[in-house]
Amino acid sequence: MSNHAILENNTALYRRAAISDQPNILADIYQDDVNIAIWQNELSELATQQTNNLRQSSEHLNMVLAATPDNVMAQLMENHALADKPALCQHIQILLDMFCTLFELQRAGLRLTLLDKAMCPKFHVDKIPCRLVSTLGGPATEWLAFEDVDYTKLGLASVGLSDDESGVYLHENAIQQMQSGDVALLKGSGWQNNQDAALVHRSPHVANNEKRLVITLDFID
Repeated sequence: MSNHAILENNTALYRRAAISDQPNILADIYQDDVNIAIWQNELSELATQQTNNLRQSSEHLNMVLAATPDNVMAQLMENHALADKPALCQHIQILLDMFCTLFELQRAGLRLTLLDKAMCPKFHVDKIPCRLVSTLGGPATEWLAFEDVDYTKLGLASVGLSDDESGVYLHENAIQQMQSGDVALLKGSGWQNNQDAALVHRSPHVANNEKRLVITLDFID
């Protein structure tokens, strides 16, 4: 069944994006009809400088931590690539504190990755309740509004076709992209009553000799 048919038969299933330049927009993820909340944010000048330095000077970074707002700063700065980048680490600490506060968590799963290629190049949904995603430097995550997706063409249903061939989106202009610094909460299929309306997204293309620094936060308890 196409997404338009689903909308006609069950208007209660409709999902929308909540977008603002104010951080409190992230709380809108609790609204039933929201499947993505985006805080349009910019890193401080110093954090941006440190992020760009990391992207230019480091070949590899893939940190995976179980962190609390109280210990994440120390854990981050134990990594030699981040030891001289306190402004960047403080920004990450703020994101983790916001995530834990919003969802009443003691700790969260943090992944900080430096990527030179698309990690998830095809449009997909996450089979989890919710994930925070923020590209700190480089091209940011691409996503599709609910009304522009044919969910029947995701995953194995694409029969190996690329996104531009499978029909997963209705038209090329449907592809939206966050900006570097934006902080997004992506509601997955594991969120209650969101099984058929998870946010569809993918990693962006990364040009040769370019890297993107990405942080994700997940529930772990």
